[in-house]
Amino acid sequence: MKEAAELKDPTDHYHAQPLEDNLFEWHFTVRGPPDSDFDGGIYHGRIVLPPEYPMKPPSIILLTANGRFEVGKKICLSISGHHPETWQPSWSIRTALLAIIGFMPTKGEGAIGSLDYTPEERRALAKKSQDFCCEMCGTSMKTALLPLTSGSVSSQADKEAKELARQISFKAEVNSSRRSDAGPSNTSGLSHSAASREPQQDGAARAFPDPASATSEAQSSSAAAGQEHSPAVSSTSTSMSPRQRRAQQQSQRRAPASANFNRAQQPRANTNHTGSTVLIVLLTFALAALIFRRICLANEYVFEL
Repeated sequence: MKEAAELKDPTDHYHAQPLEDNLFEWHFTVRGPPDSDFDGGIYHGRIVLPPEYPMKPPSIILLTANGRFEVGKKICLSISGHHPETWQPSWSIRTALLAIIGFMPTKGEGAIGSLDYTPEERRALAKKSQDFCCEMCGTSMKTALLPLTSGSVSSQADKEAKELARQISFKAEVNSSRRSDAGPSNTSGLSHSAASREPQQDGAARAFPDPASATSEAQSSSAAAGQEHSPAVSSTSTSMSPRQRRAQQQSQRRAPASANFNRAQQPRANTNHTGSTVLIVLLTFALAALIFRRICLANEYVFEL
């Protein structure tokens, strides 16, 4: 409602007001920028505000043929709903009107809702636009705006529209370049993480080596540890009591015995596996022999009958 009050009085360059029964749909009228193919044209359109406005951008739809934007289609601008990432909540309906004026002389470059008519076609449509009358709001282009004057207000509006279009275009280019730069950086980050996983895998292979090599390494390390600690044991054995010496000797005997027991467990496990396989084969043959014998007895019984 505040924006509607600010834009209540039309100017010589733009005017916009919401519909009487819908505050979220506005109808606007803008004058074509001077010194361009749209000079002399007066263009009418719709601005549809989302419920989250001004946190989200509006959708802009032109209703007058102009040769730059398609009629009846949401146009793609850095200030429209197609680019919410470039929208700023501080912008307003007046900002959108100035952006439309500033963007009209720019190239479409295949954007959604954009057209690239020839200058002659755009000039012809500019003259024809003065006879347009909106069927929805009843606005006539001949009386929608104030007569064009050469005052400071008009020149100031033109400068503001051009500067706003330049700023918005620059902002859109900066955001697109940031998104394009984010792609390679992400891929490099992925490659870096993949490269960092390889040393981790190597470390895992070193941490969990082959069981046979692990056993041999454990034996060699225990032997080295025994050699390292043997002088310390001999040096301290003089100060130990006979009972402590016997306990230490028993603990030293138990360590090799447990290592030998672990080494002996592996062949025993293999032997148990082989024995179970042989047992399964024998049971299979026995079951087949019983079935074969039963079939033979059944045949003999049939022959006797």
